[in-house]
Amino acid sequence: MYDEIKRLKKEKDIVILSHYYVDGEVQKVSDYVGDSYYLAKIAREVNQKTILFSGVCFMAESAKILNPEKRVLIPDALATCPMAHMGSVENIQKMRKEIQDLAVVCYINSTAELKAHCDVCVTSSNGAKIVKNLPQKNIYFTPDAHLGRYIASLVSEKNFYFNDGYCPVHQDITRGDVENLKRQYPKALVLAHPECSLSVLKLADYVGSTSGIIDYASNSSIEEMIICTEIGVFYELERRNPHKKFHKVISNQICIDMKKITIEKVLESLKDEKIEVEVSEELRNQALIPLNLMMELA
Repeated sequence: MYDEIKRLKKEKDIVILSHYYVDGEVQKVSDYVGDSYYLAKIAREVNQKTILFSGVCFMAESAKILNPEKRVLIPDALATCPMAHMGSVENIQKMRKEIQDLAVVCYINSTAELKAHCDVCVTSSNGAKIVKNLPQKNIYFTPDAHLGRYIASLVSEKNFYFNDGYCPVHQDITRGDVENLKRQYPKALVLAHPECSLSVLKLADYVGSTSGIIDYASNSSIEEMIICTEIGVFYELERRNPHKKFHKVISNQICIDMKKITIEKVLESLKDEKIEVEVSEELRNQALIPLNLMMELA
């Protein structure tokens, strides 16, 4: 299967981009693997005219918005992100009417429609930097309240308002779960994604994006770590650090949508090229504005 995927990629000149949360077998056959911000940049830089995006739908949508001249394929059209649908245009419009000097900041983990009504997009790795650079005093952060509150803790000079969305995987990781594991592994560092609650982040030795967590773990002299994010990152953590031990916090630390992207579906997508991501020109032009501003400010 691996050889066939390699052959088809070369024959059809298709590049495979994958998020760290997809299955390790998919990461293994990918040309580029990374977090949302890295993949958004890479989608613009690759020479191939067809991108096979191994991730959830909003990621493939963002790649298409940034690259209208390229074809973007996704192995499973049902691989979505619950958080991406927790924000609403109605809430944004309501906040704009009620709050003066307001910037609507949209986590990249969102639908194209939501992006189209925001001022700027951010990721977990660049959110604080971008918000600091905005001229507005007031910030409405959507859709993820946990990431919004984490950014707010780093940018105290701004006033924040939050949508009440969340990532189900990170929401299920609780302070009590982490404390129990710390008692079990007292020498282990705690590395957490900012989509976790602030109560969990306060226990962490490091808070950062998926790529940040992987880099921190790889550069640390400590050889045992508790990982507070989706278990897809374990593939790269263990590949880079075979001598270190990594512990998940809870048994269901799994994004079922990311795991819909299997190596069998990747092969099928390379063969038939059927599930192509489409974004209307009007929506693309609107959603491109906050994405472009993210690239500029980051």
